[in-house]
Amino acid sequence: MKRKSLSWLVTLSTALCLVGAVPALFAQQNSKGSPKTQDPLFQTVQALDKELFDAFNHCGLDKFGALLADDLEFYDDGGLARGRQATVDAIKNNICGKVTRELVPGTLEVYPIPNYGAVEIGIHRFHHPGHDDTEPVGEAKFVQLWHNDNGSWKLSRVFSFDHHPMKK
Repeated sequence: MKRKSLSWLVTLSTALCLVGAVPALFAQQNSKGSPKTQDPLFQTVQALDKELFDAFNHCGLDKFGALLADDLEFYDDGGLARGRQATVDAIKNNICGKVTRELVPGTLEVYPIPNYGAVEIGIHRFHHPGHDDTEPVGEAKFVQLWHNDNGSWKLSRVFSFDHHPMKK
C-alpha cells in the first residue's frame, strides 16, 4: 500500500514540475532574439505591421488603404467596421493628427495560417501627440489576420480589444 502511494506521489510531483516548467520554456522560445523572431514569416509580418502603422501615424491614407483588403472587417471595443474605405475614412476623421500607435516591444507573436497567410498578435499603445500630459496613454490587445495572395499581403481581419489607460 505504501509503495502505491509513493509511486503515485512521485508521478504527481513529476507532472507538477513539468507543468511548472512549460511556461518557462515558452518564455524562452518567445524572448527577444529567439529563433522565432528570426523566422522569415515573423520578419515579414513585423515589417507589414511597421509599414501599416507608419502610414497610420503619419496619415498616409493611400499607403494605409493599400495594405487593407477590400472586405476588411475591423472589430474593436466600439463594434464592427466593414470594408477598406470605411476604415480609411474612420482613420481620416478620428485618428489623423490626434492619435499615434506603437507596438509594445516584446509582445509581437506571429503564427502561420496554412493556405491563407498569418495571424499577428500583440499589444499596442496609443498616444495623443501634444496632449499626452492631459490624455492618458492607452493600451489594447490586438489580433490581425494577414492574407497572402501570391506575395501580396493584405490585412483582412482586425480585432483590437481591452482598451484601457496604460498602467504606470
